[in-house]
Amino acid sequence: MEENSLSIQELLDDIDYGLGLTLLAGKRGLSNRIVSSRIQKPGLALAGYTEHFHPDRVQVLGNTEISYLKKIDDRLAVECIRALCSFPISCFVITTGLVPPRLFLDTVEAAGIPTLSTPLKSSTFISLITKFLEERLLPTIHLHGVLVEVLGVGILLTGKSGIGKSECALDLIIRGHRLVADDMVYIKKKMPATLVGQSEKSIQHLMEIRGLGIINIKDLYGISSIREKKIIDMLLELMEWDPNEEYDRLGVDDHRTTILGVDIPHIVIPVRPGRNLGSIIEVAARNFLLKGMGCYSALDFQNRLLSRLEVRPLGNEVE
Repeated sequence: MEENSLSIQELLDDIDYGLGLTLLAGKRGLSNRIVSSRIQKPGLALAGYTEHFHPDRVQVLGNTEISYLKKIDDRLAVECIRALCSFPISCFVITTGLVPPRLFLDTVEAAGIPTLSTPLKSSTFISLITKFLEERLLPTIHLHGVLVEVLGVGILLTGKSGIGKSECALDLIIRGHRLVADDMVYIKKKMPATLVGQSEKSIQHLMEIRGLGIINIKDLYGISSIREKKIIDMLLELMEWDPNEEYDRLGVDDHRTTILGVDIPHIVIPVRPGRNLGSIIEVAARNFLLKGMGCYSALDFQNRLLSRLEVRPLGNEVE
């Protein structure tokens, strides 16, 4: 699992979330890293109370903080600002386009703490940057496999190299289902417990078929055959058929696997010549949807057998 972080320069360069940030001071600290998606307004910290101050968070200064610095004595303001800048702060962000006192800018410049400005109001900016940081700092992992959407169900196909994952996915695409990622699946955990998979940008929409090489699914089958990202609902592991292995024949047991701390259903599909894997995966997706509606075919079958055994007449008892 990767521990994500991003630099202040990356935050400054963002255009997708409309943060509208510009640099006021502290250019040499643009390489500072942000590791937390939490935001803090350091009101009390400016007044000297730093017991619950979290320097690892982006520090947002709004009208309250800036007006406080402008109204207090310059000597006291310098002391407060220097005390605050003694912490390893990643950056300051001043909202509403406010102009901070010159002594504040001089102090953060000397400390090498990037100070950014945005025209947005504090509440709007905090909402936007929280979403931005939550997206960028989510726990992530890369897995070798293929991610497809079948009947709206996100299915992650895994198995050793050459087992036929890509060929199976291609069969599903021909049937009208959609490709999300082939070969390498980039997975993020969205809170509280959802896995979202997508492709690496460099191989997006591409698939490797042994004997044919690299093919572009979007160009071959159209825009409806691909999807940028998808929630992963279940994992299907393709495994070579072993006659000495016992495979699940009823489906009563609910096997699960854990990825990034999230449990998802895990089904092992034995592969051998003559098995139509595309149809099997379609059925697995339909069965997953039925279970979501409370319909469990295997349990219903088991209950019918048990009920028949209970009403079956006993033979002549020998006293």
